[in-house]
Amino acid sequence: MISIIIPTLNEEASIARAIGSCREAGPCEVIVVDGGSRDRTAEIARGRADAVITAPRGRAAQMNAGAAVSRGEVLLFLHADTRLPGGSVPAVLGALQDASVIGGAFRVRLAASPGAGRYVRAALGITGRMIGARGAVSRSYSGDQAIFLRAEAFRAVGGYPEIPLMEDVELSRRMRRAGRTVLLPLRVGTSGRRWEAWGPLRTVLLMWRLRIGYLFGRTPSRCAEAYRRGPFMRREPPPPTSSAGG
Repeated sequence: MISIIIPTLNEEASIARAIGSCREAGPCEVIVVDGGSRDRTAEIARGRADAVITAPRGRAAQMNAGAAVSRGEVLLFLHADTRLPGGSVPAVLGALQDASVIGGAFRVRLAASPGAGRYVRAALGITGRMIGARGAVSRSYSGDQAIFLRAEAFRAVGGYPEIPLMEDVELSRRMRRAGRTVLLPLRVGTSGRRWEAWGPLRTVLLMWRLRIGYLFGRTPSRCAEAYRRGPFMRREPPPPTSSAGG
C-alpha cells in the first residue's frame, strides 16, 4: 500500500480537490494532518480521507505525524494545493520495483489563476520546467513536487527534520545519501499563487538565494525570516503558506 500524507492549515478551498486527485491517482491510503485550521478544512477532509489527525503546527511536524500512523510501505507527501495526475500510484510503485531506488519526486506544472495574464502564464510554464530540470540534475526536490519514498527509508533517515524552512531540501539530501532517487516524468499540478503574488522572476531569485544560503550554512531560522520578508520590491504580501520550492 502507498500512504499519501497531506499537511493542512486553513485549506478548506483546496483540500477536497487534493484528496480527490489522490483517489484518481490509484489505490492508496489518504491521511490528512491538520495543524490547527480555523476553517472547515478538517470537517471537509473527514468525509473524504481515510484518517484525519491533528499535530502541532509546522509542515515537517505534521508530515512526520502522518507518517507515524500510516500503514503503507511507501509514503508520498502532498501539499494541499497540489494535485496528483492519474496513474501516479502505479508510476511510483513501478519506479520502486528497482530495489536500488528508495524514492523520488514528480515534475511540476504551476497553475496560473484564472485572471493571470499572458506573461505570468508563460513565466509559470518556464519556472515549472526549471524546477524539473533542477530536480533531474541535483536530485534536490521541493514539497511542491510530491516527494515519495519507502517507509523504511523514511524512518532510516530520521524523517523530516522539524525546522522552520528547508525541510524538503534537507530530506532530499538525506535521501541522496541513503540510496538512489528518481524524477518521474509525470507532472503534478500545483498552485502558482506564490509566484503570482511576488512576481515569477523575483520569486525564483528569492528561492535560489535561500537554497544556496542554506547549502552554505545559513540556518533554517534565518532562511525562514528571509522568506517571510519576501523578495525585494515585492508588490503584495506573501501568500498564506508555502515552502522554498523554486
